[in-house]
Amino acid sequence: MPDLSTLMLFSAAALVLTATPGPDMLLIASRSISQGRAAGFLTYLGIALGTYCHALAAALGLSQLFLAVPAAYEVVRWAGCAYLLYLAWKTLRSEAKQFAPTAGLKRYSLQRILGEGLATNLLNPKMALFVLALFPQFLDPAKGALTLQILVLATVLNLIGFVVNGAVIVLSGHIRNRMTGLGRFRKLPQYLLATVFAGLACRLALGTKN
Repeated sequence: MPDLSTLMLFSAAALVLTATPGPDMLLIASRSISQGRAAGFLTYLGIALGTYCHALAAALGLSQLFLAVPAAYEVVRWAGCAYLLYLAWKTLRSEAKQFAPTAGLKRYSLQRILGEGLATNLLNPKMALFVLALFPQFLDPAKGALTLQILVLATVLNLIGFVVNGAVIVLSGHIRNRMTGLGRFRKLPQYLLATVFAGLACRLALGTKN
């Protein structure tokens, strides 16, 4: 079990990392604007579950596969790109009325929103490499099972991420409310979400392991 000083240091690093705008925050904000706060929190829950999966993979040594076998990294990277582009396409083809305040959350099931957040995180190999690079710096074999320490660190990261992204979701909710009365812009959130998915796909496709 990490000691208090280690947890405080890791918390500080996690706060800086989660407060820095990135793909996850952008996805959560766009989902919140397009479908409401509940959808935003569900998206974050999916991302948080993905973080636990990456943490367990790191504990089992699976994340090192990306470093040892470049082809494995490429397979996951392009699978992630294809999935994000598929989400963008599905979003554009959806009816604009699904983003109406009274119908949006009914159109997309809770399982689908949660699953998309989880899949987007799991299919991002950079997240696996991020966990593999950050977590070992705060592990100490003399303080207990490494797997337990990794799960504790993942929990701290997710809790801080919940606070930071929760603020983003609340702010996005206010933006959504302002847009509700703009009937002629009813498809704007739809375009925003599709653009985010496509942008994340491009970012993943053009990125490198470094």
